[in-house]
Amino acid sequence: MIIQKTENSRISTFDPNNFSFGNTFSDHMIICEYENGKWGEVKLVPYGPLLFTPAMMGVNYGQACFEGMKAYKDKDGQVFLFRPEKNFERINKSAKRLAMPEVTEEMFLDGLKALVDIDRDWIPEGEGMSLYIRPLIFATEEALKARVANKYMFAIVATPAKMYYTEPVSVKISDHYSRAANGGVGSAKAAGNYAASFYPTQLAIEEGYDQIIWTDDATHEYFEESGTMNVFVRINDTIYTPPTSEKILDGVTRDSFIQLAKKRGFEVKVEPIKVKDVVEAQKNGTLKEVWGVGTAVVTTVFQALGYNGEKLELPRLSDEESFAVTLKNDLVDLQNNLSEDPFGWRVLVDHAMETV
Repeated sequence: MIIQKTENSRISTFDPNNFSFGNTFSDHMIICEYENGKWGEVKLVPYGPLLFTPAMMGVNYGQACFEGMKAYKDKDGQVFLFRPEKNFERINKSAKRLAMPEVTEEMFLDGLKALVDIDRDWIPEGEGMSLYIRPLIFATEEALKARVANKYMFAIVATPAKMYYTEPVSVKISDHYSRAANGGVGSAKAAGNYAASFYPTQLAIEEGYDQIIWTDDATHEYFEESGTMNVFVRINDTIYTPPTSEKILDGVTRDSFIQLAKKRGFEVKVEPIKVKDVVEAQKNGTLKEVWGVGTAVVTTVFQALGYNGEKLELPRLSDEESFAVTLKNDLVDLQNNLSEDPFGWRVLVDHAMETV
């Protein structure tokens, strides 16, 4: 790895008590270029703009995918990653589906650890605080030709993060727009998936909702995801979540919630969720909770569901009554080294950076 440490750190300008998610970037980034059928050397360099043209194929034809993950700092200043091997596996799954070259485990994990190590001062301490990390792959070849590109870049950037949603949100159950279709790229973390979701979400916001629960493209009878999150439903004391598929992203937080719920002895059913069953449960009082999970948000509890022009209110549970909050606390405590890690999910980032 080639390491070029910045001579002008911006850390003194960062106020951990006053920042917004996704707008402030740490001092460094990882870049690696693919050309002539192989990846070059990984470089850790000062964060900053790169030189591209409007003819870059990633912009024109959408060959781009990314991951979302976090680093955490405990009360002793130790820094941890959370299940990074899952993100490594998934970015390559996405790259393969988009006909892009896969990255090596060394590129991904060593680059990740080097970046987090050198920029560990950018990780804010305290409840809900972390460093959000964005690995990505995109086509960089300069050519207006609708084909697989010959040049790519792998990069990793990082931004300080705090709690995303602090209050429960209202979501509209989609009856027209879909996030993904059979045979599509729903299971890949493709950049274009997010662009396609913005307009329907904008319409839902205009109706007074915060987000959308995506339903299946064929019948709109089954829950799939919610916004950019995986979705969970609790009816009585049973937790339901849809199985992953070529339409549903295999979320790391989703999998973690399932395993933590089973550890607590909660009944978890990974099976298709019918919209009509959720609506019926809300009507008869057995619907206790609906929530979304994801890396950035961790957990977002829903306070109302919009369906067929009606706003269906959900119970307001105490933190002690809520499975969603209980599991969120279990996960956050584990990520922040406040509890034991029986799963081996925490990965310590050592002080190992040599600068040149």
